[in-house]
Amino acid sequence: MNTNNLSYQFKTANVVIKLIVVNLLIFLVVRLTAFFMQIAPKSLVAWFMLPDAISEVIVQPWAFLTYSFLHFGFWHLLFNMLWLYYFGNYVLNLFTGKRLLTIYLLGAIFGGLLYVVSYNLFPVFENSRSDLIGASGSVTAIIVFIATYTPNAEMRLFKWNIKLWHIAVFLVLMDLIRLPVAGNEGGMLAHLGGALFGYVYAKQLAKGNDIGKWFEATIDWFTNLFKTRKQKPFKKVHRTTTTASSRSSSKSPVTANQKKIDAILDKIGKSGYDSLTKAEKDFLFKAGKE
Repeated sequence: MNTNNLSYQFKTANVVIKLIVVNLLIFLVVRLTAFFMQIAPKSLVAWFMLPDAISEVIVQPWAFLTYSFLHFGFWHLLFNMLWLYYFGNYVLNLFTGKRLLTIYLLGAIFGGLLYVVSYNLFPVFENSRSDLIGASGSVTAIIVFIATYTPNAEMRLFKWNIKLWHIAVFLVLMDLIRLPVAGNEGGMLAHLGGALFGYVYAKQLAKGNDIGKWFEATIDWFTNLFKTRKQKPFKKVHRTTTTASSRSSSKSPVTANQKKIDAILDKIGKSGYDSLTKAEKDFLFKAGKE
């Protein structure tokens, strides 16, 4: 398959697909490198897992984000990506990809915070050590967020239509029940931290208070650091007179393109990115390059 085509498919994909691809690629790189080098996967990514000791967290704060892209087990990865695909697309039907990414990353941060605080606060964890990995906290934040924001929306499971809030409540209750006995206390705490953030974010957003706006601005600032800026050479331009008809004719293609872009964006806002035709996706992609 043409690599240029793969690159184009990735660039034009929605945020959910991009997150799934990134998680899958990281999983494959870590597992294959560990296999060929005959070393444990954990030793390859030790600096990207989230430790429970505060003294270690201080020297690797980036781990609050990077742990949410690491998976050692195939089934762990598969189920996380399935949940992300189904519920992430619900979010994209109502919100932008940037907001979904914000929920994913802040869900990871708050899930990690609850994990670290709990392991250093409660006596039950005094004699246990662990490192946190997996997108479960992020995915749970997305599930609880959309279930809180649109609780009566339904998902088709086998032969039944189940409301999103029923699914979210079931998952949170299962984490609470399994916390003392599942042997994965860190993972359960990350789920609960992500769920708490998703719930609060949705409730505040419904009141018109976007508590994730600052993080979206941070994402914009960070991505702008890697954008190449082309400086146009200075040219001396002589002012010329133009007729009203020539001015209006020169603006008409831009106006027509803008109207088409606005119509496509309206369609995305109502039905999500996947509702676009291939021609509309291509047009939007080319317009973004101009």
